[in-house]
Amino acid sequence: MDRGAGRSGGIAAHLKRGGLIAYPTEYCYGLGCDPCNRRAVLRLLKLKGRPQNKGMILIAGRFAQLAPYLLPLAADQQDTLRRDGARAITYLMPAKASCPRWLRGAHDTLAVRITAHAGAAALCDALGMALVSTSANRNGCQPARTYAQCKRLFGDRVRALRGRVGKRNKPSTIRAWMSDKIVRE
Repeated sequence: MDRGAGRSGGIAAHLKRGGLIAYPTEYCYGLGCDPCNRRAVLRLLKLKGRPQNKGMILIAGRFAQLAPYLLPLAADQQDTLRRDGARAITYLMPAKASCPRWLRGAHDTLAVRITAHAGAAALCDALGMALVSTSANRNGCQPARTYAQCKRLFGDRVRALRGRVGKRNKPSTIRAWMSDKIVRE
């Protein structure tokens, strides 16, 4: 990540005000915001043209950042989540009743991943929270894979952070936690 990512205080303030960010992840740039800020999530959905009922993905650097949104997990289940995050597996996990509907969409589950992308994990750790993470694109279009593409797509509506995306050639796999059914390969 660039010098701007190291200024987590500035990014934290931007997010607290409802700002949106674009940052590198395992496959592409992600669009993100503070998951507790309903206004920011709705702005992000509108910017992408994504329906709210689909729900969002949260990424984190470690499980503790996801725990406020999920039903409790045993230590071995947390290990599975961490290990599978290294393989870019996003899980649809049972959400707490208090998990905001703007994150879950029409579901009782929440999509979460402990990211293996060092820069994205460091960003979450520096901010001390999970981030909304959806591909940096308009709904149905190819996602941005570079800082320059993010700037062309979103201009000043999104604070883009410089960095390199990971080496994956496809988005994360999405898998149902309870059934292990693959929802997206």
